[in-house]
Amino acid sequence: MSSTLQSALLRGLTHLSLTGERDALAIEGFRRAGVLVPLILRGRGADLLFTRRTDHVETHKGQISFPGGMTDEGDTDIVHTALREAEEELGIAAKYVEIKGILDDIAVPSGFIITPVVGTLRALPLLTPNPQEVAEAFTVPLAFFCNPANGRSELRDYRGGKREVWFYQHGEHIIWGATAMIVRLLLLNLGVLES
Repeated sequence: MSSTLQSALLRGLTHLSLTGERDALAIEGFRRAGVLVPLILRGRGADLLFTRRTDHVETHKGQISFPGGMTDEGDTDIVHTALREAEEELGIAAKYVEIKGILDDIAVPSGFIITPVVGTLRALPLLTPNPQEVAEAFTVPLAFFCNPANGRSELRDYRGGKREVWFYQHGEHIIWGATAMIVRLLLLNLGVLES
């Protein structure tokens, strides 16, 4: 990561907010879900932590995602949902995560409204993936997503309109759909990607 990009990242993180204005969606029949967008801060920059879902999960089988899932009755708020799910899926205790902000909600064709919760970790803790939910956990440098040459987009029909769907190929992993959209929202909010 260049020093310019690293400076922009650190500035952007200070401007993310838990209470600031954001698009909060409500769509009848859609279920709420929260995901943790884990930024691992390293001396050279930052990495994003992803999971590849197993073929045993109910939805989005085999897809690349952030740790997260549906809200439970006992969750106090969406941040609690995201942290609980990260611990259930990867063994990341909430004490290791510093919550930085909440991004715009995203509605997905599978009937979920996803709320991305951005959190930083000073180092990658020892992960203990839940074998029922997580086939693999891996990191990708944030700088990878800042290079326009690393992504491509397609227009797809969605709820009577067109939606831009992004795809990123990193090694053997294809990061696309809602996960790629969340990455782009993060970069826009950090000020390292132009809309």
